[in-house]
Amino acid sequence: MSIVKVGNIEIGGNRVIVAAGPCAIESEEQAVTIAKAVKKSGALIFRGGVYKPRTKRVSFQGLKEKGLKILETVRKETGLPIITEVVDPRDVEKVYRVADIFQIGSRNFQNFPLLVEVGKTDKPVMIKRGMNARLDVYLSAVEYVTAEGNERILLCERGINALETHTRNTLDINAIMALKTVSTFPVFGDPSHGTGGRSDMVGRAAMACLVVGADGLLIEVHNKPDEALCDGDQALTLEQFDGLMMDLKELAATNAVGRII
Repeated sequence: MSIVKVGNIEIGGNRVIVAAGPCAIESEEQAVTIAKAVKKSGALIFRGGVYKPRTKRVSFQGLKEKGLKILETVRKETGLPIITEVVDPRDVEKVYRVADIFQIGSRNFQNFPLLVEVGKTDKPVMIKRGMNARLDVYLSAVEYVTAEGNERILLCERGINALETHTRNTLDINAIMALKTVSTFPVFGDPSHGTGGRSDMVGRAAMACLVVGADGLLIEVHNKPDEALCDGDQALTLEQFDGLMMDLKELAATNAVGRII
């Protein structure tokens, strides 16, 4: 298993890394409030989107460059490394100046010009599995990044489309186990998107990811989910996240997992 370093954080080792924060950055007050809270609970990376590829054009598209400035403030206030999504090859340089980890979302996992551009950089890249992608297709897309010389890859299972409609997505636990055997890259689970719109399921899904060997978790957290501009229905409150982190730490210490958070 390869180790991906982000500052003094090692991803892929004995510690399971939790990245937490809102789906979208909405304001400086919102972002800093959430970042301070998730750090206190034990998250080691702050996640927050400023470029938001949305299915509906009328949906909130993110604060873009204004959001990047807010992320800079978050780092100064908390010291947390930043993971944020980039959706356009033309924005890679701007995001590079702020992000510690590039995120390539499920809609862009086969955006080959974008993969090539982040592949030319020296920063870690989290690539989310496409919603309808077989694992071989997913890993073939990853090769577009590594072919450019960047092997600081983080894989992420974020849920797939399935016949079931009870949840928006279906978290593929099998994929996490499979990726750990066919790849050397660290694997994250995204229980927030994986359960899709069901915040009441996020905690148990996160535990399942932990048990099957995920090296990290990507969890959506919002201080006011009912007022969120993006995916509030799957975001945990600050209190819920704090409780989940205590449960995850306890679970990680058991023989079933044997790791730390």
